[in-house]
Amino acid sequence: SKATVSVLNCTPPPVHRIITMAEWLPMEMSHAAANTSNPIRKVVDQMMIKPETDKTPIPLSIGDPCTDGNLLPPENVTKALVAAVQGNTANGYPPSAGYVAAREAIAKKFPGHPNFPVDMNDVFVASGASHALQMAFDVLLEPGDNILLPNPGFSLYKTISDSKGFETKFYDLLPEKGWEADVEDMKKKIDGKTKAILVNNPSNPCGSNYSKEHLQAILKVAEDHKVPIISDEIYDGLVFEGETFTSIVELTETVPVIVVGGIAKMYVVPGWRVGWCVVHDRNGVMAQVRTGLLALTTLILGPNSMVQSIVPEILLNTPESYYTGIKKTLGDHAKMTYDFFCGIEGLKPVRPQGAMYVMVGIDMARFPDFKNDVDFSRALLREQAVMVLPGSCFLIENFFRVVFTKPEDKLKDAYSRVAEFCAKYRK
Repeated sequence: SKATVSVLNCTPPPVHRIITMAEWLPMEMSHAAANTSNPIRKVVDQMMIKPETDKTPIPLSIGDPCTDGNLLPPENVTKALVAAVQGNTANGYPPSAGYVAAREAIAKKFPGHPNFPVDMNDVFVASGASHALQMAFDVLLEPGDNILLPNPGFSLYKTISDSKGFETKFYDLLPEKGWEADVEDMKKKIDGKTKAILVNNPSNPCGSNYSKEHLQAILKVAEDHKVPIISDEIYDGLVFEGETFTSIVELTETVPVIVVGGIAKMYVVPGWRVGWCVVHDRNGVMAQVRTGLLALTTLILGPNSMVQSIVPEILLNTPESYYTGIKKTLGDHAKMTYDFFCGIEGLKPVRPQGAMYVMVGIDMARFPDFKNDVDFSRALLREQAVMVLPGSCFLIENFFRVVFTKPEDKLKDAYSRVAEFCAKYRK
């Protein structure tokens, strides 16, 4: 019968077998974990040697302004944090995108273009600028897309990209032009899968600060190719005498930009972990980007509630004397550093204009005992107990980076050791 045929033709339900193992097998890490690697770590691992000297080690390699206690946060900021802790008003979960008061303060402090002022709905608070960078990448790129990064540049850009499956392309920065971007090289690197151009100004590791004219040249590339910009401005305003900082968003009425910022460097609190993304939309093209960033903030349910609660105090009530003081201190250190290295034959520093770094070129022909910048830096550590980061950490050869946040006496001691080391090996 038809009924019998129907029953006979029925496909039996799948059988799910539970496979048991006699013992635990080694577990493989995920692709994301396997692809996560910091370029600095790869190079620094080659330098893990014990100095062969009794001299006190002086690390000039760590971009943390807190290491020696000579640079401190504003007094009003530390008092506000103590009061917040004692007041027990910010102990709970904050909104995932950040407290309203914090977002409003960020929008007020960094309004952007006068014709396109941002408000709190454009601001998304993150767990430090590093997390904000990750959110900015995640909201614009899919695996297989590419992003243009500066070379040399902050190593975390590539670390984030590799972990997420984003392709990285690098545009050159030109030391002979104060680390300006090679805009012709930038143009050549753009293709149909380029979803963003990252600009870091002021720069880590270069210590550069771009002029309005140069920023406009970069914006022209973005406009011509209709590629948005991610602007890493964690060193916003931290520039030296004779320099003026300009945010790239102040110069465009057409190019959409996500600005990444935070409190870590200017206010000397990198461990407090509060940063942000600010969407500077143009003509409504970033409506979905705002929605996407809001969704991405829910992954960690909001950053540090206690520090967030005092963001208005940090950004809006810190006295001008604090900003003047920290810029003068770092500016004096920058000038001393540049002048000292200019006096060492075989080394060629590029004058720093902002942030807390200087890149120093090595004429390897004058130091034939060393194969490259890593070899040079390793020997400097071994013999003089001075640690610098080789340029290879930032994907540029025959340079090293110096962090000049330490007290002047320590810097002078370290630089004198570098001079002694170069005199010994210079040909």
